[in-house]
Amino acid sequence: MAGYQMQKEDILKRLGRVEGQVRGISRMIEDDRYCIDVLDQVAAVTRALQQVSIGLMHDHLSHCLVEAVANGGDEATSKIDEATAAIARLVKS
Repeated sequence: MAGYQMQKEDILKRLGRVEGQVRGISRMIEDDRYCIDVLDQVAAVTRALQQVSIGLMHDHLSHCLVEAVANGGDEATSKIDEATAAIARLVKS
C-alpha cells in the first residue's frame, strides 16, 4: 500500500487546484497577459507542486521507510537509498 493512502483525497484536491492554476496560466498566455503576471502564476504552481512533493516525501519517510527500517536488512538499505535519491531529485528541481 502507498504511504500516502490515508491522505489520498487531500493530495488529489491539491493536484486539482494545481491543474486549475495551470489552465489559468494557459488562458493568461492566450489573452496576452503581462509577462510578470504569468511568471507570478508559474511560481505559485511551482510552490504548490513543491508542497505536494514535501507531503509525499513525509508520508514515504514516515510509512514506507520506517517500516523497512523496522524490518531491517537489505530492504532498509534499499529504501534509504531510494529516499535519498528522491530527495536529491527534488533538490535539483
